[in-house]
Amino acid sequence: MNLGHETETLEFKKTTGELKEGVVSIAAILNKHQKGELYFGIKPDGTPIGQQISEKTLRDISQEIANHIEPRIYPEIAVVHIDDKDCIHVSFEGHNTPYFAYNVARIRVADEDKVMSQRELTDYIMERQSSEGVWERKVSECLTSSVDENSLKEYIHRGQEFGRISFDYSDRDTVLGKLSLTAGSYLLNAGMVLFGETPYNDLQMAVFAGTERLTFLDIQREHGTIFELVDRAEKYIFKNIRWRC
Repeated sequence: MNLGHETETLEFKKTTGELKEGVVSIAAILNKHQKGELYFGIKPDGTPIGQQISEKTLRDISQEIANHIEPRIYPEIAVVHIDDKDCIHVSFEGHNTPYFAYNVARIRVADEDKVMSQRELTDYIMERQSSEGVWERKVSECLTSSVDENSLKEYIHRGQEFGRISFDYSDRDTVLGKLSLTAGSYLLNAGMVLFGETPYNDLQMAVFAGTERLTFLDIQREHGTIFELVDRAEKYIFKNIRWRC
């Protein structure tokens, strides 16, 4: 049975004599697709040729991957029989990119493992962080319709006053879109904590009886958007501050 050609998620090695090259391919595939497969005992054209396999063989593969791929991954390593030949199948997955093999970052291109330049690596990290990797850019369950328009208008007005916002207020969805805080009719997490109904924003304020933080004269807990909490915190401070002439 021929397994076909190598792809961006599939790599063949004839024997574990090519173990280092196999580890390099694992990291490169992870950086492109976050999961893939590696076979030992298979020619590059997909023809099974098999190899001698012992417990030490499997242990050597496991240790080489553990010792030379960062961040660490935990692959599944198994002996498989293809056309009555003993081969090794390594199935791996990881989403904590970028991955480094022997301290070098590579990325899979067709069936090759290309070394990433410093600039490419920096761009790669920035792109990952600006999309799925950052909590603020993920889609929340909060609808744009829950945003208070008066608060949004005030934000745009203050942004214009300080020269940070150049456009005028038109309507809620258009403005939220210009601020890059939406995905369709839903707010991103960043938009949720700024303007929406969120379970995350809580503020606790207190006045201490003395210089030690042991006795409280007053404790208040507030919940709301970031801007609402900032406003309430300022009012609380001014109400309780002890002015000295």
